[in-house]
Amino acid sequence: MTTATAAPARHAAPSADAAPRPRWTWLGVGAGVLGFVATMVTGTGTSDPGVGPNILDDVSQRATHIGGALGYVAVAILLVLAACWRTRIIQRVPDNVAARLVADGLVASAAALTFGYGWKLALSLYGPGGPEDDAFGREGQFVYYMLNDFGPWIGYLGVVVAAGAVAWLGLRDRLVSKWLGIVSLIPPLAVLFMSCTMSIAGFPGVVGPVWLIIAFAGLSLGKHQLTGTVKE
Repeated sequence: MTTATAAPARHAAPSADAAPRPRWTWLGVGAGVLGFVATMVTGTGTSDPGVGPNILDDVSQRATHIGGALGYVAVAILLVLAACWRTRIIQRVPDNVAARLVADGLVASAAALTFGYGWKLALSLYGPGGPEDDAFGREGQFVYYMLNDFGPWIGYLGVVVAAGAVAWLGLRDRLVSKWLGIVSLIPPLAVLFMSCTMSIAGFPGVVGPVWLIIAFAGLSLGKHQLTGTVKE
């Protein structure tokens, strides 16, 4: 009589399975949310014509303080995000220029926004109601107001350039989802249109933080060859 022996269990051979969804990409969402609050929610701009030093009476010292502080945190997160991008993404596609440009754009924005949000903190410090509101006269305080009129907004140009690079990665290189490539094409086209037709320098601050939220949420939740979440 013969007895059947159980066949040894087979262990799955290693294969190029899709990697789990990345978590570091949520840094981009965080930077976008903080940047949106620091730039738009706590903005000091006005649509009134002929603005002069008297506008300082309408500026909230608390709002500018919060905006500048959150902006500094957003800058730090952008730098960490750029470092993570270089570590995780550039290693996968070391010769891809567009992939490298994403990290460079994030760093460029972090550098520029350091000044932008620094001016916002300075307005909180030296403006009416600030701890050192007697350090400058009304005209001097108004200089800081003018710097805040565009400073935190133009700094997102590097993020807009990064968006253009992601658009290339999606529409040309097919390394990210096509929908993400299309969405990422909107910020550079919008900034190009607004700057060329209306001389608006600060439009990057409108589209940059929003793009960070949408794009990096998409990279976090979606499946993309660039992040290894698509089986090769």
